[in-house]
Amino acid sequence: MAAASSSSSPSSATERRGIPGAQFVEDVQTYLTQSGLDVNSALAFLQERLQQYKFAEMKLLAQQRDLQAKIPDIEKCLDIVATLQSKKGTGEALIADFEVSESIYSRACIEDSDSVCLWLGANVMLEYSGEEATVLLQKNLQNAKASLEVLLADLQFLRDQVTITQVTIARVYNWDVHQRRIRQAASTSSDS
Repeated sequence: MAAASSSSSPSSATERRGIPGAQFVEDVQTYLTQSGLDVNSALAFLQERLQQYKFAEMKLLAQQRDLQAKIPDIEKCLDIVATLQSKKGTGEALIADFEVSESIYSRACIEDSDSVCLWLGANVMLEYSGEEATVLLQKNLQNAKASLEVLLADLQFLRDQVTITQVTIARVYNWDVHQRRIRQAASTSSDS
């Protein structure tokens, strides 16, 4: 494995946020010579790298699903806080249904309120003024959207590395088949 990592050339891709870049192999013979690997070892290394990319992709896709679920929740909370703020001082009560437990809802009459309680996670809830809650939720929304953008860029980079690695595997394998045919033809012609 150490020999394979020393085969990096200036044309090989760089790392992105811990994801190593895949090297496109133009000349298989040169790649094998520089890396000090035989065909089977090179293919094993590339297959292992491909599996690492696939595992990383699964993790990133799970993070993407989490963020894509989190963003609408934050937006809903912002809407609710805005509705509470708009009702503040009007003397008009807000009638709302809220989830008590999974599939169990209760109706509440929310009268003029100066604060809201937000779940922070890990069974922790904190009370904020409406303005503080809005600022916090907007910041959380911006952070979630920024994280999603970075995650999508990471996924694209990762998909590119998967493609490069798959092409390299095919090139090494095809080169090996070609070399075997050449050796077989040479041994057949020398036997005649």
